[in-house]
Amino acid sequence: MQNPTAPTDLDRRDPLASYRDRFIGAESPLVYFDGNSLGRPLRATGPRLAEFVEQEWGGRLIRGWDERWFLLPEVIGDDLGRVVLGAAPGQTVVGDSTTVLLYKAMRAAVAARPGRTEIVIDRDNFPTDRYVADGVARECGLTLRWIEVDTAAGVEADQLAAVVGPQTALVVLSHVAYRSAHLADMAGLTAIAHDAGALVLWDLSHSVGSVPLRLDECQADFAVGCTYKYLNGGPGAPAFVYVAARLLDEVSQPVQGWMGASDPFLMGPEYRPAPGIRRMLSGTPPVVGMLAMQDMLALIEEVGMDAVRAKSVALTEHAILLADERLPGVSVASPREADRRGGHVTLNHPAMRDVTAALWAEDVIPDYRDPHGLRLGLSPLSTSFAEVDAGLESVRRTLERLTA
Repeated sequence: MQNPTAPTDLDRRDPLASYRDRFIGAESPLVYFDGNSLGRPLRATGPRLAEFVEQEWGGRLIRGWDERWFLLPEVIGDDLGRVVLGAAPGQTVVGDSTTVLLYKAMRAAVAARPGRTEIVIDRDNFPTDRYVADGVARECGLTLRWIEVDTAAGVEADQLAAVVGPQTALVVLSHVAYRSAHLADMAGLTAIAHDAGALVLWDLSHSVGSVPLRLDECQADFAVGCTYKYLNGGPGAPAFVYVAARLLDEVSQPVQGWMGASDPFLMGPEYRPAPGIRRMLSGTPPVVGMLAMQDMLALIEEVGMDAVRAKSVALTEHAILLADERLPGVSVASPREADRRGGHVTLNHPAMRDVTAALWAEDVIPDYRDPHGLRLGLSPLSTSFAEVDAGLESVRRTLERLTA
């Protein structure tokens, strides 16, 4: 294995290095390896929120709904589609949490495949996806078909092809595996499900804003993702849902609220769904919670997703080289091939739970995932190569101390 290039040289040659200064806290010595769980705030976000409170909320009051807020879930949804999802307008809307939107999308998908009796999902999918799928299966009298996967890998074409069939209503997959960072073949897996007559729901939470997405090109049916990881929307920022245009007329989601009705202010005796993607809404949109991600979307559009992905690949490759060089006894539990890996790297060792706790006490912030995995979430625009180097050196010292 070649020796890693000095991090100062990598940062000097990095065309995106200057963007790090736009994030609060990036100038501090703290090492942040958890951008795939909660992104740093942008410096522009505080003034944006203050201006909203003083001018729109405080100045316009209830008039804000007619002037801008009512359409904001669709406006930002279209921005997401254009900048990071590879989706034409009118297919994405913002609102609710990831869990709630997963539930809505799963129920809508199985309702669109009447007579079919199975939901396919892998056992290493994110817990919420598995829990929601289990609940939907019980509610609808369906059966879960499980794909067994290696926790250091993810779902492959042959595994999916072996379980889908004429009874498959829905396949639920993560584009980037939360544990291993395995990057799924969206187009290939979607085609396998479609050949069986099934629909596919993609969880984009660990890829959106880090890996270029082409939902329309890949013929995706449904997709859900959060906005507080690589989109830097802040804790509890609302999620988004995508429904392919070809399915919108037949989609029926289970939480029939007034904001998803065809005329919310008619307040009539019965529910009639709004046309298009707005039917996926239920209650009052979380306007304040949507605002922070607008700054990050503007930044990503300025930089370009291909450049973001190139920086992500370079950061994760550097982390793997350092781990190989400095961490004897530690295994890389993520794909080594860049085109099969998302934006984080997981390092396995039996002591990693204790290592993670010790690192947090020293202002080095990775996270831990069973079994024995220390996860390095490297947010491309706010993470430097020097930060990766300093963090891996801290891992080395802490591992040596705790296993001596």
